[in-house]
Amino acid sequence: MSGLHIAIALGLTVLAGLSTGIGSALSFFAKRTNTRLLSFSLGFSAGVMLYVSFVELFFKARQTLIEELGRTSGNSAVITAFFLGIFFIGIIDRLVPSFENPHEIRMVEDMAKDMKNNVDGRLLRMGMLSALAIGIHNFPEGIATFIAGLKDTGLGISIAIAIAIHNIPEGIAVSIPIFYATGDKKKAFWYSFLSGLAEPFGALMGFMVLVRFLNDSLFGFLFAFIAGIMVFVALDELLPSAHEYGEHHLCIYGLVLGMAVMAVSLCILN
Repeated sequence: MSGLHIAIALGLTVLAGLSTGIGSALSFFAKRTNTRLLSFSLGFSAGVMLYVSFVELFFKARQTLIEELGRTSGNSAVITAFFLGIFFIGIIDRLVPSFENPHEIRMVEDMAKDMKNNVDGRLLRMGMLSALAIGIHNFPEGIATFIAGLKDTGLGISIAIAIAIHNIPEGIAVSIPIFYATGDKKKAFWYSFLSGLAEPFGALMGFMVLVRFLNDSLFGFLFAFIAGIMVFVALDELLPSAHEYGEHHLCIYGLVLGMAVMAVSLCILN
């Protein structure tokens, strides 16, 4: 494992995390939410995550763990790791109240209307809590992007793109309340932008803990664990969010295209 591999993996994680800033910028330039684009993009991101999880991550994890532990123990380990990933991200999701949950649907125009009827202190609290919630949600996603990029750069790029798309609506959830509480677009943008730093922070923390233990067996376990996390994110957050934007068919078209793009990309990169 070279310093270049570590730098590339960390760079991918930073880019994925800081895409919250794109959502923040869009919220200031758009008077209305482009529901069609958001629905399609979230579906696309879900398609990438699901395809990568089941076709690439789970397969590689199973192959590696069977080679290292034998067929029976390897199959047991990969299934255990996969459902542990789902359980882990599910617990984190339950710990964040839905009011502060950045994955709850928020339209730019509806938020703006609601903000004008609230006191500044409450709005600021909403924005800060949303930033904290994003940090909690994005911490394991940062580890996922980093570990995948560390082992396979092409796979890391794919996961980083999917997570970057899914982080855009989160930027809106942070920036709009802070802007209406302070009247300062720059402050709202930077709080939103910096909230995405939870992903590279999670990556560094995970790397510091795991670096001494990294071997093929652990990589296999982590790949299955990451697959579980991403399947949960896609099914519990991305697809329901895309559907709530009111463009069900566009969501499915995005899902299928995301899978197709991922399939072609993996064929080219492998």
